[in-house]
Amino acid sequence: MGGSITGGTGPSGGQWEPRGSSRCVPIPSGMALCQGIGYDTMRMPNLLDHESPAEAVQQSASWLPLLARECHPDARIFLCSLFAPICLDRFVSPCRSLCESVRESCAPIMACYGYPWPDILRCDRFPADHLMCISSITNTSVETGGRRVPQASCRDCELEVASSAKDTLDTFCRSDFVVKVRLTRLKSSTTSLAPFSLGSKLEVLKHGPLLGGQIRSRIEQWLERDATCVGNMTRHQFRGTGGATYLVTGTVHGERLVVTKAFAWHKRENKNLVAAVRKWKRHQCKS
Repeated sequence: MGGSITGGTGPSGGQWEPRGSSRCVPIPSGMALCQGIGYDTMRMPNLLDHESPAEAVQQSASWLPLLARECHPDARIFLCSLFAPICLDRFVSPCRSLCESVRESCAPIMACYGYPWPDILRCDRFPADHLMCISSITNTSVETGGRRVPQASCRDCELEVASSAKDTLDTFCRSDFVVKVRLTRLKSSTTSLAPFSLGSKLEVLKHGPLLGGQIRSRIEQWLERDATCVGNMTRHQFRGTGGATYLVTGTVHGERLVVTKAFAWHKRENKNLVAAVRKWKRHQCKS
């Protein structure tokens, strides 16, 4: 587990202690929020009073777009300690300081889209750090794998116009991946967070540490989960159920793609971008 457990035993019956008996169950494979967190069983009911794994899976899915924006390095630890608490001899909740740190970074991003920090995650519900709880092991300036984690913004992935072919080539060189994608708006979407489908053909200019066959599945995962980025990118491009083409660049963080720049593919209106793509095959990046 990414966080550390600190302090002594808190008073029984505290606000963070759930009522009634509980049981240990496997973390469902469908709970994408809490895969690969260092343990594979959780307590039910959880600390958010979800009675079944299915309910926890459904409720946790709404947090995936926020995590996709990397609003705080410990956001996943914090949320999974509530949705999928580790199965020990007692419940261990997040420390109040962990909640406050995540809230400080992530609440402004939620507010961009009209969502307040939920009352059920009120930080004063959680114990102080000197009690038994999960504390943060990082801070907002953490570096992951030698690379600084991108800081979320309400303007993530707003479309850019290439200022010059040279600057755009430099962007390609600094990025882990460069891909041209075709997106089509779905007529209805009851299961997808993003109402778009990915076209049948991807033009991969650079795949970086990913194998060529991994690109499509990772782009589809990004499209499903990163609602902030996809929404900003497509806001002024779609009318009706038509499609639009984009060139996206970004970095690879574990199994996730983080799109850092997005360009609308218009040959007439974005000539510098088109020129950069044409020159890319012969371009030598500076080491």
